[in-house]
Amino acid sequence: MDLSTEKPAVPAAKRLLSLDALRGFVMFWIVGGGAILRGLGKAVDNAWFNRHIVPQLRHVPWEGFTAWDLIMPLFIFVVGVAMPFSFAKRLDFGQNRARIYLHVIFRVLVLWVLGMIAQGRLLEYNLSQMRFYSNTLQAIAAGYLISSLLILNLRLTGQIAVTVALLLAYWGLLMLVPVPGYGAGQLTEQGNLAIYIDKLILGPYQDGTTYTWILSSMTFATTVMIGALAGQLLHSDLNKLKQVLILAGAGAACVLAGWAWGLVFPIIKHIWTSSMVLYAAGWSLLLLALFYLVIDVLRLRPLAFPFAVIGVNAIAAYMAAQLYDFKYFSDPFLRGLAPYTDNWQDFIRATGGVLVLWLILLFLHRKKIYIKI
Repeated sequence: MDLSTEKPAVPAAKRLLSLDALRGFVMFWIVGGGAILRGLGKAVDNAWFNRHIVPQLRHVPWEGFTAWDLIMPLFIFVVGVAMPFSFAKRLDFGQNRARIYLHVIFRVLVLWVLGMIAQGRLLEYNLSQMRFYSNTLQAIAAGYLISSLLILNLRLTGQIAVTVALLLAYWGLLMLVPVPGYGAGQLTEQGNLAIYIDKLILGPYQDGTTYTWILSSMTFATTVMIGALAGQLLHSDLNKLKQVLILAGAGAACVLAGWAWGLVFPIIKHIWTSSMVLYAAGWSLLLLALFYLVIDVLRLRPLAFPFAVIGVNAIAAYMAAQLYDFKYFSDPFLRGLAPYTDNWQDFIRATGGVLVLWLILLFLHRKKIYIKI
């Protein structure tokens, strides 16, 4: 599929339920799924569970990767998957290039402001406390902007070439450009080029963590682009089973390539290394292949419903969970169970909080209210 022309190569496709479900799956963990599973671990106090599952619910301090580290890359990847469908629909409705660019700019600005509300302390109304670039939504905004330019102006081969070039360029910059006081090739928490640039440009508005943003926008874009390439495959008229096989094969190849590259260019999510991009994208592609196979190929559509309810209002779910602790809405009904539930109380409270949010999202879904950007 070539979206660089004024008309889409195939008619605008219907909404993929598997994509809504996968988006909702990601959001489930963000809005409280992790707390539910950690509460379950505390309740069952099983040695195998605590040894193998609970550690996967924590971020690694620096180098390495757990299942919990996949959430942010998967969220960004899913944004990319949806882009070819969105652009094709707009082109099919006759929107010109200028109008599409205006929508892209509007969406970037809104995502940026929402990111500042979520983690940038914007609502404190104190300029000295503000953090300008510090949130997943802003990483999405940066990656979305760059990817939009690539998708709308380059053919498929060009998109792939630029994506590969960005991965290699980021590797070259981090490994070859010397950082004052540290030298070249340092991937320590304070000695890498990405954190140096953030501190240099953002100054007092840098978020104070070891996560990096400005230079890492290059690889945020590659995460979005790998998702967009997958989306173009799903938007094509290729046989669905072949699409699943290609997604699964590409996913396995990316996992292996990311792992191998990580031997010399470590997998570090904090600075979004190129090896991490490939490794996380590989698992994201495999999950996409699984969801697409089960929901849209085998048509086991009822399995999608619990996650799709969240996925169709993902931004609303994300912002609501950032601004409110929904456990406090369920606590009046569950607090009295504390004397009877012992170690299960954390699990019950976490489940209650997620259920309250899910029921709100279900109400919006039933009323066909979808908050979009």
